[in-house]
Amino acid sequence: MNMFGIFTDTMLSTLHDVLPIAVVLLGFQLLVLRQPIPQLWSVIRGFVYVLFGLALFLMGLQEAIFPLGEVMARQLTDPQFLYDAAAQIPAIVRWQDYAWVYVFAFSIGLATTLAEPSLIAVGLKAQQVSGGAISAWGLRIAVSLGVAVGVSVGCYRIVSGTDLWLYVIAAYLVVIIQTRFAPRMIIPLAYDSGGVTTSTVTVPLLAALGLGLASTIPGRSPLIDGFGLIAFASVFPIMSVMGYAQLSQRIGKAQQIKEADNAL
Repeated sequence: MNMFGIFTDTMLSTLHDVLPIAVVLLGFQLLVLRQPIPQLWSVIRGFVYVLFGLALFLMGLQEAIFPLGEVMARQLTDPQFLYDAAAQIPAIVRWQDYAWVYVFAFSIGLATTLAEPSLIAVGLKAQQVSGGAISAWGLRIAVSLGVAVGVSVGCYRIVSGTDLWLYVIAAYLVVIIQTRFAPRMIIPLAYDSGGVTTSTVTVPLLAALGLGLASTIPGRSPLIDGFGLIAFASVFPIMSVMGYAQLSQRIGKAQQIKEADNAL
């Protein structure tokens, strides 16, 4: 299929996904609120921009980013790369042998989350609503680091063959403890940050990485072990955002104490 055909199919798919949202918004505006649409032509123009922008964005991901990510995941888990041109992976797998996989998982988790459109939107709204108290860029960095660490830990779980429930329970115990001590202003945003990370860019790449890793290692099941990276990418940003808020709060208090001492 040529590029025009791919773009047309992607545009129609995007229209199919976006149209229900537009119908709901227009329906409530016209039938429930019974108010005219303010700046109608601006709304129509913005809707067209959304369609073209999403279509081009998804087309770029499908044609370039996703295939490249799958190839990288497959090559990094290739026995010839891991074990110096060996024909197959040995029966006993050492987690240390997969160091480059962890580095790749960290890097791809960081990069894809920074590029996540939903996170950018949430960061800008949080900065706007908080009057600048919450930095959009700082939030994006905190969430991206959380995803990067989470994906790396998830890859280690697949390599080591550890049960998923142990990591999930431990992670949410940390989240519960942090929720008790974190600033109240940041807690809802931290929980929402765990959801916005699992969207258009992040999910397909992480799924490809997990399945590729589980399919290569002897004794691992793609169905049982290949999935779960998305869960790590959801819970670890909650911890990183609350940790970022707690660290910022402590630094702010230390600066206030220092300024008070200097004034005396």
